[in-house]
Amino acid sequence: MILYPAIDINGGKCVRLLRGERSSATIYAIDPAAQAKYFQDAGCTYIHVVDLEGAFSGKVVNVAAVRSILSIVDIPVQFGGGIRNRTHIDAWINAGISRVILGTLAVSNPDLVAAACRDYPGMISVSIDVRGGKAAIQGWTKTSKLTARDLALKFEDAGVASIVFTDIDRDGTMKGPNFKETKILAQVLSIPVIVSGGVSSIKDLSKLTKLNSDGVEGVIVGRALYDGRINLNNALRVLAGDNILC
Repeated sequence: MILYPAIDINGGKCVRLLRGERSSATIYAIDPAAQAKYFQDAGCTYIHVVDLEGAFSGKVVNVAAVRSILSIVDIPVQFGGGIRNRTHIDAWINAGISRVILGTLAVSNPDLVAAACRDYPGMISVSIDVRGGKAAIQGWTKTSKLTARDLALKFEDAGVASIVFTDIDRDGTMKGPNFKETKILAQVLSIPVIVSGGVSSIKDLSKLTKLNSDGVEGVIVGRALYDGRINLNNALRVLAGDNILC
């Protein structure tokens, strides 16, 4: 199972929010590029980057910070937040992003997402961020009428590389991910699922590895790594199948 360490950027800095609320931002690192290099040097094979201001505004704001990450790491970077049209998609893939994450666009224009999947095989992921059972959009400030299952199934045959599933009510809370809904979603899809939100311990990671056979391919971890609740080396070992720590 792949560990995706999270770098959420706001004002050019690495921050974490609580349940996606901008007023709850905690700054963890001044330099996102240096943080990305640290994750790479520690053995991570992928990095998850989100432009929080972009997600709220509808256009990528922290361009310089994202480009600085791309300039310093050699491992793949998946990136989302404010990517709302085909021009945005093309530009970021041309800039070196390995996988573009689309959330709001998946709800507002699924045909465009499907077309991007055809043109960029393996490079488009759909983010399904759920609050109260419904998919949230526009930086989690609005809620659609679609359930996670309904939205995900729209892309079952579109060539989406992965579904990034986040339970917003658990994001940043350190209360553990939504194992039940993650498993249900993974089982109805052939698309690999990446789980996000609430991961707080090595035990959470060990439990998630048991969902690998259901189609959960990876996990995004943010606050728990920055707070030191989860040791990065131990996390990588557990997700690689080493259960000696659990």
